[in-house]
Amino acid sequence: MKICIGMSGGVDSSVAAYLLKKEGYEVIALFMRNWDSALNNDILGNPNINNNICPQEQDYNDALKVCKQLDIPLFRVDFIKEYWDNVFSYFLNELKLGRTPNPDLMCNKYIKFDLFKKEAKKLGCDMIATGHYARNINNHLFKGIDQNKDQSYFLAQISKKQLENVLFPVGSLTKEEVRNIAKNLNLETALKKDSTGICFIGERNYQNFIQNYLKPNPGNIIDIETRKVIGKHKGLMNYTIGQRRNVGISGYDKRHYVVGKNSIKNELYVAFGDDSKYLFSDECIIDNINFISEKRPEKCSAKFRYRGEDYPVTLKYINDNEIKVSYNNVKAVTPGQACVLYDDQECLGSGIIKEVKKNNKKVWYIN
Repeated sequence: MKICIGMSGGVDSSVAAYLLKKEGYEVIALFMRNWDSALNNDILGNPNINNNICPQEQDYNDALKVCKQLDIPLFRVDFIKEYWDNVFSYFLNELKLGRTPNPDLMCNKYIKFDLFKKEAKKLGCDMIATGHYARNINNHLFKGIDQNKDQSYFLAQISKKQLENVLFPVGSLTKEEVRNIAKNLNLETALKKDSTGICFIGERNYQNFIQNYLKPNPGNIIDIETRKVIGKHKGLMNYTIGQRRNVGISGYDKRHYVVGKNSIKNELYVAFGDDSKYLFSDECIIDNINFISEKRPEKCSAKFRYRGEDYPVTLKYINDNEIKVSYNNVKAVTPGQACVLYDDQECLGSGIIKEVKKNNKKVWYIN
């Protein structure tokens, strides 16, 4: 079997490539370049703007060195326009609505498990593989063994069809085991730090970065208890529900949290105290429903953000594209984020949080 590994220039895909070759596959690697800072006007908030080499090219060089070590051919493809059209435009449109999008899910749906898969087929491959910490068991998606690194959350918008002929070689390993394999092989990426920030873009000063694409629209910060103006925000797109740092107010004894937005009045609502009632909700409506599993349970568990807890939930199927998710007093459930559904270790699918309610009333968020 000929298999194409998505080679990112990181340690996970490097070890995944080694494991595939060790198992006897004919392995080729494909590096995707999905972001061009110059072409995409990525200037403000970009810490790498004056570097001699951009991070994407450094990643490619690292991938090239690993492939030479493993004797694997490396190919390269640009999906810059496709990433902008399908992922980054979605990201910006959601921000304009005052929501908090997760572009990683759309990147997997439209780039890694669609365009990448098609490119691998052009190269004569029967299967693809990635360095995700997840498991594919009979075309059902399961959490990775390493619960601290599990990335099934980010895969929850791909279809069951997209999961066919896909391997996750490091999904049954811990991160420590992956690092040790890379060290023992003396791979170029063995000690390389994990990539962080926006998918394929990287670390940015978020508020400055967004100004490259969306004009700031300052407005009032409101104490939700007193309804008094206590500060000025820099544009609603810069804030998310539950945010505590970089809100723009100071001089208060109690810690403060963002608890809501009003896009019509351009107001940001803040509450004080770690256990403010305004931080909690008991149900949400999710849309953009995507099921990977055939299961349609009435009760299961859900994650409302990556690395968040698994909460027991009850599902009411409103129609083919909306589900009411009920739960008991969960903190900072946020419109625009993914609600990912699980049956123990199996990822059933996901939806995007459309609105949040408490006591059957829409709360904190108006657009």
